[in-house]
Amino acid sequence: MADPIVTDNAEQSRYEITVEGKVAGFIDYHDHGERRALNHTEIDTSYEGQGLGSIIVRAALDDIRERGKVVLPYCPFVRSYIDRHREDYLDLVPAAERSTFDLD
Repeated sequence: MADPIVTDNAEQSRYEITVEGKVAGFIDYHDHGERRALNHTEIDTSYEGQGLGSIIVRAALDDIRERGKVVLPYCPFVRSYIDRHREDYLDLVPAAERSTFDLD
């Protein structure tokens, strides 16, 4: 399998992960000023079990940091990823909002 590529498809408000040129999954988002709400993550069933979910979440969170935004992790998969990698990504969730996402 070729290395997956994550891109921000701003026209469709989603991050996409492609493998060998085919979209294998995405994360839908919605911007509220400097807040980016990550709403839903989906990986095509033919690509499950290959770690693509973690790859796309990490890339999305890194992109959000680079843009100087904060994240609202409505998606349970994103929220779980942040919880498992608190030292790297918890700071992206506004402190006042963490209890909303069980991240306090």
